[in-house]
Parts: sequence; C-alpha cells; structure tokens
Amino acid sequence: MTKALINIDYTNDFVTGALPCGQPAIDIEKEITSLTNKFIADGEFAVFAIDIHFPDDSYHPETELYPPHNIKDTEGRELYGKLGKLYQENAHKENVIWMDKTRYSAFAGTGLELKLRERGISEVHLVGVCTDICVLHTAVDAYNKGFKLAVYEKATASFNEAGHQWALQHFKNSMNAKIL
Repeated sequence: MTKALINIDYTNDFVTGALPCGQPAIDIEKEITSLTNKFIADGEFAVFAIDIHFPDDSYHPETELYPPHNIKDTEGRELYGKLGKLYQENAHKENVIWMDKTRYSAFAGTGLELKLRERGISEVHLVGVCTDICVLHTAVDAYNKGFKLAVYEKATASFNEAGHQWALQHFKNSMNAKIL
C-alpha cells in the first residue's frame, strides 16, 4: 500500500442539500463510486474525510460564510447516493476509514497524516467536493507535507466551473499534481 484515496465531503448537503454543488456534483457520482470501489478492492487505503458541524456553533469560522450544513446526525451529512452504500458495505475493512473534519483541509486537526505515514503511503489521490475549497486545502496541506498528488478531474466538482478549472490548473502547475 503506497497510495491512498481521500474522498472529501461527497455528502447529501454538498451535492443536493443545504450547500449544494448541484448538477456538477451529481454528475460525478458514478466516477467517484467506481474509483473508491477500485481502491478498496485493490487493498489500497480509502479515507472518507467528511465535514462535521454542530447545531448553533457560533464560534466556527464558516458560520459567517455559509448556511448550516453537514450537521452531526443529520441526513445532510450522509454520503450521497451509491457512495454511501459502498461505504456501508466496506466500513468494517482495515483499509477503509471514516474521518470527521472540522476545517476545509482533511489534514487540519485530524490524524490523517499519521494514518498515512503508518501505512507508508507516499501518494494521495483526491476526489470529492468542492474542488476549489476543501479539495484545494487538502491538496495544499498534502503537498506541504511531502505527499505526491493525483486529482481526478471527473470525480471532483465545485459550485462553479471556473473555480473547478482554476483549482485543477493550480494543482497541476503549483503542486505538480497528476490530473487524471
């Protein structure tokens, strides 16, 4: 195991719910599910790094930026579509983990780096939403920590196409990421 797939925030709220990317996020369901299934079946590490918020948290910096979303124990925080079923079927496996995150980056305030280093992982593959927010911040942290990067163009989405395309170019040109 030398690479890991990090699924970022592909939840009901970010696809069709409280803070939706909408059709672009709906359109990546088949690809994100297929890639995740392949990583799991091949014995590679699959991380579900999922945004978590709490009701009436006036101290979180996103409170002023966005409507309430991904609230703990709500349907909005559940994985969207077929990805949710795939996770449920594989959650018991050693190479699959769920990781709550409270900031844009999957590395901020989590044990993600330790989990990757313990397994000798040197390359992270990123999928999910939003390309130019949480995927971007995760990629920057991964790059700064010395991980090689791969980002799947057809398994990432954002609120707007311009932001999505900008982020993909930024990954490639500023972080030497492979765009797959």
